[in-house]
Amino acid sequence: MDIGILINEGPYTHQASDSAYLFARAAIEKGHKVSRVFFYHDGVNNSTRLTEPPQDDRHIVNRWAKLGQEHSIDLVVCVAAALRRGIKDENLAPGFRISGLGQLIETGIQSERLVTFGD
Repeated sequence: MDIGILINEGPYTHQASDSAYLFARAAIEKGHKVSRVFFYHDGVNNSTRLTEPPQDDRHIVNRWAKLGQEHSIDLVVCVAAALRRGIKDENLAPGFRISGLGQLIETGIQSERLVTFGD
């Protein structure tokens, strides 16, 4: 099954990103394909290279970047939501890219399922 994921919440203020990450890993382990993860609203904060959690905490941005690289997942950050939060191309962690809402619509059309995490 081809799965698209939408994340609407930031990495350390809400469980949505952790849940989405664990869901994506489990889906891949079961043989499904996660074609795209779209970060929207505060979810765009999952993409910034400026995140520096304490050493004993999980690094959610790096988790997404590594998962995207290992499984050829398109990690798309909403341009409007990113700019509202001061995130530009030069602030993105490796593997993420900025694009528009058309990518979210395309994901909904092309994926067999679009799973949303966060409000």
